[in-house]
Amino acid sequence: MLNLDKVVTYYGPMPALKGVSIEVAKGEIVCLLGGNASGKSTTMKAILGLVTPRSGSVSFAGERIDRLDTRVIVGKGISLVPEARRLFGRMTVWENLAMGAYTRRDRPTAEVDDDLERVYGLFPKIKERRDQYAGTLSGGEQQMVAIGRALMARPQLLLMDEPSMGLAPVLVDQVFDIIATINRQGTTILVVEQNAAVALSIAHRGYVLQGGRIVVADSAAALLRADDVRRAYLGEA
Repeated sequence: MLNLDKVVTYYGPMPALKGVSIEVAKGEIVCLLGGNASGKSTTMKAILGLVTPRSGSVSFAGERIDRLDTRVIVGKGISLVPEARRLFGRMTVWENLAMGAYTRRDRPTAEVDDDLERVYGLFPKIKERRDQYAGTLSGGEQQMVAIGRALMARPQLLLMDEPSMGLAPVLVDQVFDIIATINRQGTTILVVEQNAAVALSIAHRGYVLQGGRIVVADSAAALLRADDVRRAYLGEA
């Protein structure tokens, strides 16, 4: 479904990605691990057209997309749950969710309403708060709204940038349980995450980025067993 082939990007004179190749097959959860400044967020930006590769290519569903406008890429079936949620704080929960369906405004209202009910089914708490300003929600509730907003676009591929950031451990587990449920319902997911243990616990495969390069690629189970990954990301000697 998604293919990055030897992607090279720069910020000014400084290289950010140095030949990154990643594949995400339909139906998978793939996690992208790495520390700060490893290139994880830049990889997301390259997929979404926010950063143009100097060389290499990004393809989605067999079509090259790295020269397309971000609006067009989203319309093709890719949605993002951004780092730090990025909600519209002075808009209600319902209004934030409705913004997620912006690219589908030509679709029947009943179809969009069905998707809204699906989101409320996944996150009953935000249904209770649908008329509340998003900026007044707890961090966990805001993450639920951010995920729901992305789902309102009916994506084929869901990109998630650090979904555990700023959440208490019990909420992290809840959020990742929901991510696994969304995947079982048919959505392919690429998740960027520093919390390797929780990400790998639900993923099929994973990649490790370091200094703008992929240094390890394997099944999630193998990465959990790998000594260097355990030392670097799981805090084990």
